[in-house]
Amino acid sequence: MANSRSGDSVTERLVRVLETFTATRTVQTAAEIGRRSGLPISTAHRVVNDLVVAGLLERDDDRRVRIGMRLWELSTRSSHALRLRQAALPYMERVQLRVREHTQLAVLEKDEALFIERLSGAESGSNITRVAGRLPLHASSSGLVLLAYGTPELQERILQAPLVPLSRETITDAGVLRRKLAEVRTLGHAIAPGYIEAVSTGVAVPIRDETGAVAAALSVVLPRDAAPDAALRELRRAAADTAAALGYRR
Repeated sequence: MANSRSGDSVTERLVRVLETFTATRTVQTAAEIGRRSGLPISTAHRVVNDLVVAGLLERDDDRRVRIGMRLWELSTRSSHALRLRQAALPYMERVQLRVREHTQLAVLEKDEALFIERLSGAESGSNITRVAGRLPLHASSSGLVLLAYGTPELQERILQAPLVPLSRETITDAGVLRRKLAEVRTLGHAIAPGYIEAVSTGVAVPIRDETGAVAAALSVVLPRDAAPDAALRELRRAAADTAAALGYRR
C-alpha cells in the first residue's frame, strides 16, 4: 500500500479510523474521528468518505458516522470466532440457565482476552465485560486460562510487561502470576476472586478445538462469596460438549 507523507500506509490509516470506534463510542463525527485517530482532519475526512462509499461505515441523518453493516457482514464470513460462538452458544445457554450468572466466551487476540459472546439474566450480578470488549490476560479468569495454555513466548511477553492492576486483588507480581498459571494448568480451570471487581469472582475453563489446542475460554462471573463448585461442573460439561461440536476427540 502507498504511504502518506507521515509514513502511514493506506491500510494503517483505515485501521486507525476504525479503531476509534469502541463498545461505548458507536457514533462519531468525522472531526472526532480525525482527532482520536491522530490523522490530519483532511486525511480523516477522506478516509471516512472512502469507507462510507464502500459501505464499511454509514452516516446517519445528522452526518454522524457509525460502523456499517457491510463491515459486520464481511467480518463474519468464515470467521473462526463465529464458528466457536456457534458451537458454544447452546451449551452457554445451558450454563446460564442453571448457574444464572453472566456466562462468557473469550478468545486470545493480540495479547488480550477478547469476548465474543456474553449471556446474562435479570438476576446476574455485576460485570464490566462486553461483547467485543477486551480484558488483560493477567486480570481475568478467561485471560488466565488463555495465558496458561498459551505459548511460552506469549507467557514470557506478559510476565515481563507491567502487570497493571484493575483492582486491589489483581495479580501484579510476575512470580505470583507464574505460579498462578501453573495452578491453572494443574487444575484445568482458573478462579479469580476480585481480580476485576471486588464484588465478583471469575471462574473459567478451557475449550479445545479439533486439534486439541485450547481455542477459547468459557467463564462465569459469580458473586464474590459464592462457592465455585457447581459453576465449574457446568462449565466443564459445556466446554467438553463445545469441544466435541468442534471436532475434538480425546
